[in-house]
Amino acid sequence: MFQNFETVDITTPDRGFGSAKIHLEHGGDGPPLLLIHGNPLTHVSWHKVAPLLQDKFHLYCVDLRGYGDSVGPEDGGPESINYSFRAMAQDLVDVMASFGHEQFHVAGHDRGARTTHRMALDHPDKILKAAVIDILPSHHIWTNASASWADSSWHWVFMIQPYDMPERMMAGVPAEYYMEKKISKPGKGLTPFAPEAFAEYVRCFTWKTIRGSCEDYRACATSDLKLDTADFDADNRVKCPLLAIWGKDSHTGKVYGDVLAVWKNYAGGEIQGGPIDAGHYVIEEKPQETADWLLKHFA
Repeated sequence: MFQNFETVDITTPDRGFGSAKIHLEHGGDGPPLLLIHGNPLTHVSWHKVAPLLQDKFHLYCVDLRGYGDSVGPEDGGPESINYSFRAMAQDLVDVMASFGHEQFHVAGHDRGARTTHRMALDHPDKILKAAVIDILPSHHIWTNASASWADSSWHWVFMIQPYDMPERMMAGVPAEYYMEKKISKPGKGLTPFAPEAFAEYVRCFTWKTIRGSCEDYRACATSDLKLDTADFDADNRVKCPLLAIWGKDSHTGKVYGDVLAVWKNYAGGEIQGGPIDAGHYVIEEKPQETADWLLKHFA
């Protein structure tokens, strides 16, 4: 995976959220494109898409703070602010600046897409174009919760429980067991995942990752929600061109219906996108279709 890519660890400055060590692989030829993974995965989730993009872009495939081989603060901070999407977005802006990129493209899946959304709001001068994959805005989800959402997104309300109950329960079973139960989807199982990628997800599912990911979800329901609500009420929308794609069989489309119509309430500029014949893990199940959308959008 990631042949001819360089592996780098970068320590980000403390900008009020604690410092982090961000692990990444980068390579390719062209303008900079930052690729961000989701929960409970790592940058490896891009390993099928990256070869389809690396002739057109210089790719930066990162592990979010607390995930993969990246390390964040031990203390989550008030309302888990140290693991908020604002903190994660700031990390990656600093990482890209360390490579000399003051402006760049960004695409994210799942939690990476939520980081992308926050990055576009907090750093509109940095983001040329953005893509969000198989999510709706966190603000919309929290303000439109339902039984069907809870059934498909049980971990949202489980992982936000106070430290350290969810951490202990998640660490109380073998990592391979938890990972299989978490990312297997009805009718899909583990078929979207290459064995070597799944092995990486299991390897990285340590106490450090469990702790960081729970803080991520706690932040989403507290500090992140406050930030999102303030932006929504102030009519602060994504200004750059935005691509929204999702899996046709994913909960994103099934629970909420017209995904683009929802995103139009959060985007003030150009927006395009549509469904892909896949489940939630679009980038690993349908890498070619994902790459086609990204190439068209970022061209």
